[in-house]
Amino acid sequence: MNGNILPVYKVVVVGDGNVGKTSLIRRYCDGKFELSRTMTIGVDFQTKLVQIGASRFKLSIWDVAGQDRFESFRESFYLGAHAVALVYDCTEPESFAHLERWRAEVLANHPGVPMALIANKVDLCARVATEAGQRWARRHRMPFIETSAASGLNVAALFDGLARLAVQEPAVVG
Repeated sequence: MNGNILPVYKVVVVGDGNVGKTSLIRRYCDGKFELSRTMTIGVDFQTKLVQIGASRFKLSIWDVAGQDRFESFRESFYLGAHAVALVYDCTEPESFAHLERWRAEVLANHPGVPMALIANKVDLCARVATEAGQRWARRHRMPFIETSAASGLNVAALFDGLARLAVQEPAVVG
């Protein structure tokens, strides 16, 4: 393979609005955290060069708007995804309650795609117990990780795990 052409793996980050999806992605890609963020409209994406073992590739990270009014646009954003992160805000039980709906939406548009469950904002006062997230993830046979975009806790581990889930699928070369 030409040394300049790297495989591209697409990962999609979904969940309710304001759970910290954009903040997680920005922390990972730019190393920054901004306390006030504007709402994602539709979709945004970033690309990061990743190395796992001897493999180098591009991780195309898609940040999908979580508000209900964007639901009709989202189905096309799942196409070609190699892995999906389901994110909830551990300080907001409603975002945890909506995980079944998010999982169903992903599977309706991309059956069989590997997923991971992410509890974000663990630096704040949690209102959803770690054990509840662990049980949900076990029930759906997916990895679980707690993160904080604000402190950076486990953010690299989250995207490293998503990259590892993604490489189980064939990549697009580009």
